[in-house]
Amino acid sequence: MVDALVIGAGPAGLMAAEALALAGRKVVVCEAMATPARKFLMAGKSGLNVTKYQENSVFSKFYYGGGIAPMLAEFGPAEVMDWCRGLGQEVFTGSSGRVFPKVMKASPLVRAWLGRLGSLGVELRTRWRWLGFDGPGFRFQCVDSVQVLRPAVTVLALGGASWARLGSDGAWVPWLVEKGVSVHGFRPTNMGFVVDWSPQMQRFFGQPVKGVALCVGARRERGEFVISSKGLEGGGIYAVSREMREGAALTLDLMPDVNEAVLVERLGRMKAGETLANRLRKLGLSPVAVALVMEFGRGLPVVQAVKAVPVRHRGPRPLDEAISVAGGVGFDSVNSGLELKALPGVFVCGEMLDWEAPTGGYLLTGCLATGRWAGRAAAGVNRG
Repeated sequence: MVDALVIGAGPAGLMAAEALALAGRKVVVCEAMATPARKFLMAGKSGLNVTKYQENSVFSKFYYGGGIAPMLAEFGPAEVMDWCRGLGQEVFTGSSGRVFPKVMKASPLVRAWLGRLGSLGVELRTRWRWLGFDGPGFRFQCVDSVQVLRPAVTVLALGGASWARLGSDGAWVPWLVEKGVSVHGFRPTNMGFVVDWSPQMQRFFGQPVKGVALCVGARRERGEFVISSKGLEGGGIYAVSREMREGAALTLDLMPDVNEAVLVERLGRMKAGETLANRLRKLGLSPVAVALVMEFGRGLPVVQAVKAVPVRHRGPRPLDEAISVAGGVGFDSVNSGLELKALPGVFVCGEMLDWEAPTGGYLLTGCLATGRWAGRAAAGVNRG
């Protein structure tokens, strides 16, 4: 019989395996894909943002889903940085507070991590796809057979329901619901939004919009985003995507460092009868910013069109395109150790749980923290 089983070899699953192994358990990790940590490696291609350097009390405020707070208190930004260093990966903190490995890439960290897990006796089985329950056991499709494992304890780290091609497809939801687990419906987060552009916007596809403020309700975020053929994408949009998903209107302040009185004075010095486009260019707007005003702000007073141009969109891009998801196993379905109340001996962690956070290191830290917590609890350490 398998002692400790972890299903899913993303950051949460690998951290759960490490915690179990450090507690002396014999661990088997089963991963559906051909290689582990596929989504983690993909996210790290443009620079692996492991966490954000903030005090835990501030850091935890960026998470929605109160059940995750104790995990972050034990394994927050400082602990993530120490953990990276322990794997031989020095880190640095950028001007924004974001923390990166000095090599910037995810692959050296993953290689070092897998090496450590191997030295702890963790066995990794790839191309083992979980097919659901088989009585008290877990049924897997392997390369050329179906296998059933009956572990003493299990940690599920199967991800959410975005980026299915990398392994997070949400196939596990009906299997847990059938067992009486409460699973809240998935919703995209950190995602782009659909815009039906006019033909005039085509020449701006792929261009960034920089130095703007994105306003949703009382919230105001400085950032940048990209005009794509599908709509709006990028960090600035992701930062306010939760509020937009819930129905808040988005307006753009295209000159956030210039107040309205100054704009009125500058406009007053311009010749009467000038076109809107000319006025905007004379104000110093970039060509792509001028295009956004022409797309969304025609008919508005010029000052409003510059300081609060309303963005029309048709809602979020599809769930599978989102960087992360909200929804998943409710915290009311687990005890304080992340053990499923309906399935004693089975624990959950990572994006399977119903929490959400912005990009910028928060997502990865949340996965690592919940994975460590579930692994320690499954091993009998701080078990709820």
